[in-house]
Amino acid sequence: MKTGFVFLMVCMSVNLFAQRNTATVRLGTFAPAASDAGFIIGFEGGRSVDEVFSYGWSIDWYHKNYVDKQLVNDFNQYYGVAGGSINQLRAETNLHDLPVMAVMNIKFPVAPFTKIYFMGGIGAEVLIINYNNFENPNEDDLHTAFDFNWRIGTGIIYEVGRFTDVLFELTYHNSHPSWEYTVEDNSRNYKRTFERSFDMSGVMARVGVKFYY
Repeated sequence: MKTGFVFLMVCMSVNLFAQRNTATVRLGTFAPAASDAGFIIGFEGGRSVDEVFSYGWSIDWYHKNYVDKQLVNDFNQYYGVAGGSINQLRAETNLHDLPVMAVMNIKFPVAPFTKIYFMGGIGAEVLIINYNNFENPNEDDLHTAFDFNWRIGTGIIYEVGRFTDVLFELTYHNSHPSWEYTVEDNSRNYKRTFERSFDMSGVMARVGVKFYY
């Protein structure tokens, strides 16, 4: 009778753990190749299958104002370096990056209340670009670009309570959204198309808090 009761309690605890959902908030810095490092914040919703494996989905937001140096070089090459200052203004870019991914995590204990974990994810990326108009740099134009993405990383997670963990992680993110940028020079009756490629590949360093419910 006692053995059967213990077996029932173990089964119930395993089933209860399998139903544990998680919500994680992360923030830190992201340094994609396309721009300088900037602030990134993200949310991950997931479910723990057991003490080792979990899966879920994530969404992040990265924002950066910068000057697209490659675009400046292209403008200087085709329109002359005499307009260097105006070309700098034309290449000012306001970037919003929104990667959405399916993710999975594998955790291993390394010390009391402490685990190391490895993560991987794959998904899609939406890039919202607010840039200056070529003929009138004081006016803004808006465009979106899309691409597939993937991410791998590792981190340390520390249990601070029954339903709360804190974590630190390093990840590598890969994505290359691009679109064609057409410039019309009415004064010379000239049109040229540039390809604006945004290499959003780079390293993220973030801290976060994970909640279990």
